[in-house]
Amino acid sequence: MVSGANAGDYISYANELDLDDTYELSAGVTPGQLIVSTDDNVNFRISGNSELGEPGARVYMDSCLTLMCSTGCVVEALIWVEVNAQGHVAEVFVMPLASLTAKLGYTLIGIDRDLVMQKYAELSCVSFARDTKITLASGAQKLIQDLTVGDHVLTRYDGVQPIRWIGQSTVRALGEFAPVRIKAGVLHNTNDLIVSPDHRLFIYQRSDAIGAGRSEVLVRARHLVNGSTVVQQDGGFVEYFQLVFDQHQIIYAEGIAAETLMINSQTRAALPTELDQTFPGVLHEHRPHHDFEIPKELLNHADAANLLKRASTM
Repeated sequence: MVSGANAGDYISYANELDLDDTYELSAGVTPGQLIVSTDDNVNFRISGNSELGEPGARVYMDSCLTLMCSTGCVVEALIWVEVNAQGHVAEVFVMPLASLTAKLGYTLIGIDRDLVMQKYAELSCVSFARDTKITLASGAQKLIQDLTVGDHVLTRYDGVQPIRWIGQSTVRALGEFAPVRIKAGVLHNTNDLIVSPDHRLFIYQRSDAIGAGRSEVLVRARHLVNGSTVVQQDGGFVEYFQLVFDQHQIIYAEGIAAETLMINSQTRAALPTELDQTFPGVLHEHRPHHDFEIPKELLNHADAANLLKRASTM
């Protein structure tokens, strides 16, 4: 911290923070990866393969901070607190939801402890952007903003299924919320497909070009970004839509097989209370296709999207 009541201190959890304090990210700092697991009651623990923290230790989401930089940009950051066996604070981790610039002052202008779980849940809510065409039971395509609850949609594994809920939100297209645009033709799609970064796409490989050990794979959109045909669009706003079915489904968006929103312990906090009338206390169960997801390491290729496209036609 470079100025304010806590000058000289590192950023901390909410009880130790003061509004209007200004922080800087030191030059040369390398971000680490904090990997956590959670149970159905949303109790978090640090995973064994996490770069940061003590594996197995309890970790809590403390707050969501809003910071304004000296050039006027606004960045949100989640504060995670690791505790030891005695319940004392062992470490504090900062998870910025957009990129931070080193040696640039960020002034703390907001501390939110009430909606932090909702903010975290929003990160896990896979979404389609406005104007995405969804394939219906008839084979016709309909713009996602024109869909209504009860519309029958074609799914890969369960045939025709009715939509149970449609979510809609407009967010700043920054950092973790910046959408990924998959340009027309990249994965045999007629038009551009725009989705949230962690949206998983289903691809059937006729030949196992990436060494997944199986033909059916799920790939996160962010892992296909190559700067040309698959890009992450940072800046402005994006209008996102979420589709919920009785179970987690693979549907067709712009001709690409893609997942729908899965109701689990992470995403439920982002859903409205009225959804409980449709899904009273229900979490979507594990399905076989959940095991198809492949790690980023298998996509360490100059143009993984093109590699997968060729694998799906060979």
